[in-house]
Amino acid sequence: MMQAVGHNHAARLARAQDQLGQADLNGLLIGPSADLLYLAGYDAPLLERLTALILRRDGDPVLLVPELEEPRAAASPAGGLLHLAVWPDGGDPFEFVRGLLPSGGRLGVSERMWALHLLGLQSALAGAKFVLATPVLSALRVRKDPGEIELLARAAQAADDAFGLIAGEGLTGRRENEVSRRLFQLLLDQGCDSAAFAIVGSGPNGASPHHEASARIISTGDVAVVLDFGGRVGGYCSDVTRTVSVGEAPAEVREVHAIVREAQEAAFRAVRPGVPAQEVDRTARRVIERAGYADRFTHRTGHGIGLDEHEDPYIVEGNDDPLEPGMCFSIEPGIYLPGRFGVRIEDIVAVTEDGARRLNHATRELVIVG
Repeated sequence: MMQAVGHNHAARLARAQDQLGQADLNGLLIGPSADLLYLAGYDAPLLERLTALILRRDGDPVLLVPELEEPRAAASPAGGLLHLAVWPDGGDPFEFVRGLLPSGGRLGVSERMWALHLLGLQSALAGAKFVLATPVLSALRVRKDPGEIELLARAAQAADDAFGLIAGEGLTGRRENEVSRRLFQLLLDQGCDSAAFAIVGSGPNGASPHHEASARIISTGDVAVVLDFGGRVGGYCSDVTRTVSVGEAPAEVREVHAIVREAQEAAFRAVRPGVPAQEVDRTARRVIERAGYADRFTHRTGHGIGLDEHEDPYIVEGNDDPLEPGMCFSIEPGIYLPGRFGVRIEDIVAVTEDGARRLNHATRELVIVG
């Protein structure tokens, strides 16, 4: 069971409750998700049986759990912090909720709540208007405290170390999915509590940003291999991408890699408090557009990271929210040439009081591997 330990969950719950009035909400209903883990320290399983953290304007928070999950919930930080309301198999959990929340007004629900549960809640609380709780929850989670940044940094270090080891082992003759499995093991060996994902895209597969590692054998003709992977430490994620060359890289690959590296560096230097998130995206995109590859950079420049691999803030055109100290996100420009190869370079950065701090330190040079 994953637990975000060493955090002041009572303070987080109090801040969330304080936000209810400002958001014109009578309550929050938080299902199994990173939001629940953040607020209460409970990593609830995704089940058809309803688990929900219930926050009200008036009254103490309540964690509603199915009876068979009571021991698990009680053993988590939530067990010593919250009243556990337990409902038995065969019972109606929505009736429990009806007794805890007003039937009218606005109620916020977490983004990841299953439709099965939301529809049941809507039926039980027919007079309420259900809205996303995102404005409240994102505002709480988007700025990481020093403890959270330390966990992100430890996860990033494990990923950096895993990259150095896989590059040293060489890739020639190995299948993409074998390399992916090896990255999983290296992430665990280097200190991650769990491995989350490992994209390995060799040759033409590197031109698909979210390629699923296949049985394709990597050969010396695959001049670019995209490695994008991450794990978790204390619940917090890492996400790093490096592009390597199997054997000496031809001039075109070196040129494209240099453009992406310049774009990534320019975007990093654009990060500072007060800068709109979209300006970091624009900065990376200007470098790639100037080089003539505008239509080959097909995704946003970055995404926030924390207990979720993708969360606010999103570094994309249209997001004019100003960056603030404590925000953590990826910077990952790329160029993708269909049928040929792709190049992406990604680091996680944290906004500081006067700029930004890289959490990844693996070389951003084009590494030649055997």
